[in-house]
Amino acid sequence: MCSTSDPGMFLGVDGGGTKTAFALLTDDGELLATALAPSSYYLGRNIGLVEDVLRSGVASVCGETRITPADITYAFVALPGYGEVSGDLAALNAIPDRVLGHQRYGCDNDMVAGWAGSLGAVDGVNVIAGTGSMTYGEHNGRGLRVGGWGELFDDEGSAYWIAIRGLNAFARMSDGRLPAGPLHKHIADHLRLATDLDLVDVVLNRWQGDRMKVASLARVVTAAAADGDTTCVEILREAGRRLADLVKTTIAQLGYAPGDIVPVSWSGGVFASEEVRGAFHERLADTPVDLRDPLLPPVLGAALYAARLAGTPLRTEAVNRLRTHATTVFQGGNDA
Repeated sequence: MCSTSDPGMFLGVDGGGTKTAFALLTDDGELLATALAPSSYYLGRNIGLVEDVLRSGVASVCGETRITPADITYAFVALPGYGEVSGDLAALNAIPDRVLGHQRYGCDNDMVAGWAGSLGAVDGVNVIAGTGSMTYGEHNGRGLRVGGWGELFDDEGSAYWIAIRGLNAFARMSDGRLPAGPLHKHIADHLRLATDLDLVDVVLNRWQGDRMKVASLARVVTAAAADGDTTCVEILREAGRRLADLVKTTIAQLGYAPGDIVPVSWSGGVFASEEVRGAFHERLADTPVDLRDPLLPPVLGAALYAARLAGTPLRTEAVNRLRTHATTVFQGGNDA
């Protein structure tokens, strides 16, 4: 184990619906190692997969740097679905202890990593729009989550939300209930449909309504919008408005004083859409916010948060150094 005179090493783990990212950095902002492992989204599956994924990623970053888990000063493990099943919290909180061999770590929902990365772990609000959607904000030591109730009845503005509306538009275009636009051909080509009704076979039979596979069709909606499909343009713009409303609600409940300018950022692949970003900005035009491009990807946010939990938050110059690393090492860094 490292002594108090050794440079601190902080491990960030950002779980997601498609992958789990790991990053190990020093207290002066040097990025020592990164790794990728499969998804750690355990809901509907076996909670044991979280431990398997964590062991794989920790072994990778430790092997790359030739350290042991005991040398890690502090870790923060951000998991999708954390907190959504209260009966699972004790089991989830115990997993890093078995993997790291110590208790210098914290666990929380992956929304915290998105917020910490986007804003550099300072007070403000981050909206996440990947497969699902939610906001997380902090103000004067209080954290608050809004949204993220799942794809069946919430996750407004998410990739899944966009994809479902795109599928609905395809069905109506096929029937003649909606004038056919570029979306019709985009989906038919993307899914290699022999007939339009084969969409039912693909989504409900072959995919079994799989959350990730359905959400991936948001990219098809975005491509159709770029080809001039006005229905898809409106779907994306409405997504931007719904995401902005999540931000407004979060600010209102965090207790900011009237006139306070609130830092706001975002993470997730949905924000790659110009239509989403444009509508998001327009909806917040009457709200006192400071819209900031994301500083860092969520996995580095998780590492920043680990340092903060250890009581040794990284200095501004260290964060700036980390941003330089992130520009060259990470491409995007978020689930779509």
